[in-house]
Amino acid sequence: MSSKNVVVVGHGMVGHRFVEALRSRDSAGEWRVTVLAEEADAAYDRVGLTGYTEHWNRALLALPGNTYPDDDLVETRLGSRVTAIDRDAKSVLTADGGRVNYDALVLATGSYAFVPPVPGRDLPACHVYRTLDDLDAIRDSAERTKDAGAPVGVVIGGGLLGLEAANALRSFGLHAHVVEMAPRLMAQQLDEAGGALLGRMISDLGITVHTGVGTANIAPAQRNRPVRRSAENDSMRVTLSDESFIDAGVIVFAAGVRPRDELARDAGLAIAERGGVLTDLSCATDDPNIYAIGEVAAINGRCYGLVGPGYTSAEVVADRLVGGGAEFGEADMSTKLKLLGVDVASFGDAMGTTPDCLEVAINDAVNQTYAKLVLSDDAKTLLGGILVGDASAYGVLRPMVGEELPGDALALIAPAGSDGGGGLGVGALPAAAQICSCNNVTKGDLTAAIAGGCCDVPELKKCTLAGTSCGSCVPLLKQLLEAEGVEQSKALCEHFSHSRAELFEIVTATSIRTFSALIERFGTGKGCDICKPVVASILASTSSDHILDGEQASLQDSNDHFLANIQRNGSYSIVPRSPGGEITPEQLILIGEIARDFNLYTKITGGQRIDMFGARVDQLPEIWRRLVDGGMESGHAYGKALRTVKSCVGSTWCRYGQQDSVDMAVEIEKRYRGLRAPHKIKMAVSGCARECAEAQSKDVGVIATENGWNLYVCGNGGMSPRHAQLLASDIDDETLIRYIDRFLMFYIRTADRLQRTAPWLESLDGGLEHLRDVVCDDSLGLAAEFEEAIARHVEGYSCEWKGVLEDPNKLSRFVSFVNAPEVADPTIEFTEQSGRIVPIGMPKVPQR
Repeated sequence: MSSKNVVVVGHGMVGHRFVEALRSRDSAGEWRVTVLAEEADAAYDRVGLTGYTEHWNRALLALPGNTYPDDDLVETRLGSRVTAIDRDAKSVLTADGGRVNYDALVLATGSYAFVPPVPGRDLPACHVYRTLDDLDAIRDSAERTKDAGAPVGVVIGGGLLGLEAANALRSFGLHAHVVEMAPRLMAQQLDEAGGALLGRMISDLGITVHTGVGTANIAPAQRNRPVRRSAENDSMRVTLSDESFIDAGVIVFAAGVRPRDELARDAGLAIAERGGVLTDLSCATDDPNIYAIGEVAAINGRCYGLVGPGYTSAEVVADRLVGGGAEFGEADMSTKLKLLGVDVASFGDAMGTTPDCLEVAINDAVNQTYAKLVLSDDAKTLLGGILVGDASAYGVLRPMVGEELPGDALALIAPAGSDGGGGLGVGALPAAAQICSCNNVTKGDLTAAIAGGCCDVPELKKCTLAGTSCGSCVPLLKQLLEAEGVEQSKALCEHFSHSRAELFEIVTATSIRTFSALIERFGTGKGCDICKPVVASILASTSSDHILDGEQASLQDSNDHFLANIQRNGSYSIVPRSPGGEITPEQLILIGEIARDFNLYTKITGGQRIDMFGARVDQLPEIWRRLVDGGMESGHAYGKALRTVKSCVGSTWCRYGQQDSVDMAVEIEKRYRGLRAPHKIKMAVSGCARECAEAQSKDVGVIATENGWNLYVCGNGGMSPRHAQLLASDIDDETLIRYIDRFLMFYIRTADRLQRTAPWLESLDGGLEHLRDVVCDDSLGLAAEFEEAIARHVEGYSCEWKGVLEDPNKLSRFVSFVNAPEVADPTIEFTEQSGRIVPIGMPKVPQR
């Protein structure tokens, strides 16, 4: 029978970790644990708080075992707020008048969201971003403000939490603004160059960024035009320190956190100079019976706002209570964020504060990546680093902080595929390298687990706890397994053990038409930014449902979300389809009128169609309504689908032409338009061997001969260009179409996510010969099935934009801003550079 009671005040991630750590160490059952939680929810994943907006299911964020159902020595009281500590009586008082005695008291009260003293901060439209209840309140406020015609949200604070909040507002259908007083986003983690790049990338995603300004005032907005109003949630005017303003319906404060140390203060415990309960390295306060862990603890005077150090403090106190001598060591302040596809990582001495340190950096403005390493003065030891745009090296570099580099520093951060780039692998790490900082798991711990029989990532996570918290080290676990010679599965991600091809077959063979049903039956968890777009593509490839119907709309990436390509300045492009490059005089006039009326930048592309750039989200429906009424349709420039079928003028006009390439290009484009695939698809048809349409650089290339057509496949442009390979020669029209049907469906069914046709062919067992056997000789017996799938697609095709215009629910996502004018403002100004007209802000024309 236990004789001592430990009371834990707070049941967040760190409080839960303490309970688990103590129970795992206390084999004799010496301690009985009482958890007093202020929130109504047991411990949940606060790091993944924004994921709640994807499903609104609190149970999916719950930490495993957070109610300790099978442990008689743990009692959890939810909704039980502690109001005071009676140190003399060694007890705590709760809001309901109760009293709980303790032999040891552990304060895990965490922190609260800091709200700067801005006039108007108490208005109903203002929120903080800290708990599940906060997100419920923000959602309700967002719905009211959309109904009131004010779909704009402002986030005050541009740190990690602020960007998460902006992402949440965006998911609610609001146009988000981020206001940051510092000169850059994530100023605590990024330097000037990294912050500048992140700001551009976040702006490109449609989030307006204001840096170097503060918030001066919040007050009800003054309107000069009638707008639908809501008594509960009128629009607010957020006035900034530079006297500019933003009219918004929702305001979220994410300006940092402060430790919740009020209980300790009132009890007379020592408080650190900048707040937080002052502790020594054992996490004990100046009262030896009281400990502090997590964000409320000021260990040797410093508070740590990350979950990794919080977990370490929980482990230290658990060890102390069972007679151990653990102390809090050097905290890992590394952070990694993936927001709307933007990778950001910061680790070690990222700001280069070590005396005489050296910095090596690569700033690639074209590919939007920035990488910096901070080195010792002899350039041998890694001290820290920053990665923006591509954080794939984070998992390997972070554990090497404090270690001697195995090679040239510049080569470690050079882009993959460049000379000397990507030269560091997990095999270069020493056994003592910490792979999982959240749970203090080293490479040696993991290799020992592998030697003991762990043969996949789930087993490693279960055995070592690596990857069970923030999850940033999970890719490294797979790399380590491969480095140790353990054959790995082709699982799509940690939520699906199946490959993309296997999931395609599952969807085809079942009646499942939603992501939630698929993951419930064949996966685990709630999904991620890898599996969601993949499943969305598979669902689109296997039916003619509109991609913005129902649940499927939430799976789409940023371009498919608005059926338009987002551009570097946050505006969108409009690309109507021009099959085979053909366009009527009426359509040319219509495009010209639209470009004039909306002040859009126009360009004839290499794919033989006209692009219009510079539209706001709210202008897209009206532009497309005019295009659809004029007989035009979506060109799918935003989708992983068929883009264009380029053609020369062929035998109709050209004296060298051997076949009607224009007619064939039009037929092909109309047949495969809207066909979703693992990656974009480009095609071309040339009317003779002179190859004016450049068909041999396309995914599908068709070249006319005297006897028919030659079919080329798997050519790709881009950073790794591939020449297309000849699949069949001198075939007639009907055979050509059948072969293309089969080729496309074989590719769509079997390729990996985001795999172009060229690397797909390279990975195909048997290569071109096997592909020829499948497509031309039907070696798999699937030719009829492939052709039927394409036939269903052709029969069910409809223009996605036409579907939006006919559906008020879909139209509601294309909302205008609060202070947008009734008619289109000029969104782009033009200037002359080197003899041609270009939009202001575009890259300068190089001088020759």
